[in-house]
Amino acid sequence: MYTFFALTPILAVFLLLVVFRMPARAAMPLAWCYTVLMGLLVWRIPYTVAAASTIEGLIVASTLLYIVFGAILMLNTLTVSGAVGVMRGAFSTITSDRRIQVIIVAWMFGSFIEGASGFGTPAAVAAPLLVVLGFPAAAAVLCALIVQSTPVSFGVVGTPVLLGIGAGLDHPAIHGLLGSPDRHAPAFTGYLGLISGHIGIIHALVGTFIPLIMVMMLTRHFGSRRSYRDGLAAAPFALFAGLVFTVPYAIIAVYIGPEFPSLLSALAGLPVLILAARKGFLLPRESWDFPPRDRWEESWAGADAHNNRAAGRSMSLAAAWSPYLVVALLLLLTRTWPLLKEFLSGALLTIQIENIFGTGISTAVQPLYLPGTMFLAAVCFALVVQKVELPAFRAAFRKSVSTVAGAAFALGFAVPMVRIFINSGLNLAGLDGMPMVLARGAADLAGGAWPLFSPLIGALGAFIAGSNTISNMMFSFFQHQVAAEIGVSPVLTVALQAVGGAAGNMICVHNVVAACATVSLLGAEGILIRRVLLPLAYYLIFAGLLGLGAAYLLPIAMR
Repeated sequence: MYTFFALTPILAVFLLLVVFRMPARAAMPLAWCYTVLMGLLVWRIPYTVAAASTIEGLIVASTLLYIVFGAILMLNTLTVSGAVGVMRGAFSTITSDRRIQVIIVAWMFGSFIEGASGFGTPAAVAAPLLVVLGFPAAAAVLCALIVQSTPVSFGVVGTPVLLGIGAGLDHPAIHGLLGSPDRHAPAFTGYLGLISGHIGIIHALVGTFIPLIMVMMLTRHFGSRRSYRDGLAAAPFALFAGLVFTVPYAIIAVYIGPEFPSLLSALAGLPVLILAARKGFLLPRESWDFPPRDRWEESWAGADAHNNRAAGRSMSLAAAWSPYLVVALLLLLTRTWPLLKEFLSGALLTIQIENIFGTGISTAVQPLYLPGTMFLAAVCFALVVQKVELPAFRAAFRKSVSTVAGAAFALGFAVPMVRIFINSGLNLAGLDGMPMVLARGAADLAGGAWPLFSPLIGALGAFIAGSNTISNMMFSFFQHQVAAEIGVSPVLTVALQAVGGAAGNMICVHNVVAACATVSLLGAEGILIRRVLLPLAYYLIFAGLLGLGAAYLLPIAMR
């Protein structure tokens, strides 16, 4: 009964957004109200916990809006500066085939941004950039969301593993098993390295096909013929792009660790794909494009798509692209340079909000470490290098504020709803929190077939929490213990948890809302989630089948 009750907030979100097709700005307040009632009446959480969780969620939502605002402001600034037209023209000289463009921008460049930054930034960068190149806003968001899978486990230089799994397994039972005094001991870090290797191998086997699935979804939903076959025609290049990323990705994960598989694989793979496209290597015989703009469906374009045409100014290609390069460089430096990372994320520059209403719920904001700051720095850089006039920038700023205001209401309820769900363990009923009750119910049903369902729990955690890192924190120890009880490899099940948590980012509500906001597509969240369910199902089913086979056919190799 409690398992069913724990499931109902997730079902409420799914029904409102996907089945009834309500926009997030209408669905999420209802979902928040339902989750509050469930917490108060069934889990008997104190009113102070509901209030503190809501405040915590509003603070987290404000950081997401800051990131979104920076991404939108940069796009609008580059539009008025004329850089948009220069970038569009330059990209068409590489290839006019939209299938190849989306593989380079969303798959490879998006994976690089994920490796450096994470937290929804890849969609905030890739989706507007695709719109710049002439993609319908809905197509840009769909592709950006599908890519929120393979690179996510090693995003933010390994945070979902180092912080997520590391904190999740920081338990006396695990330390006793490994003979480690704490999570910083060599035995524990070595265990994380072993898990990382398994994550990399599973992701590589499943994720190699993501570029192909992405272009097939693109041609199916946004082509003149609405055909998967048009996407399948790009299979040679798409599979090549998948292997260019996943082969070094798996090798780095196995032999080096969780910090750099996504970052270095994408950094090395990006020039390879650009060169291959320029040379026509494995490109389809016929180029593919969207229908003429006057034949686009109303739901395809954002509210201001007609304004994405750049001003008629000329500038060098280097100057046009330089703000994106600045963002990538700043993200890389702030995440990999220890002294700079420690300074920007240290206590001196961190805003701490502790023990809200005496509940023990705390949160913190690191303004200068957030990707939004990197976007704003790139905007300042663009104002100087691209010589943007003040009246034009004012218009871009006002437009950006207006766009973010549209997303603020939805996020202002979505994230607090998630925090109430997660914090429901602070109750007077003596129950575990809703996420753990839900996971235990699933484990009881699955029995010895648990590895098949391990990725699903990870995905639900990411859908609920909006983060692979938080999903891993919540469920890694649970996955580890279930595996030990049924006699399969705990290393494997924790790896499957991380893989599923990465894939769950495709449908994470606040990621979808934020990505839609960057291209002025608010209100289409349910449609996009419904379309992304097919790639998500592929990821979870095949990862689960691989896990089930490895658990019982390769038990020695996977322990």
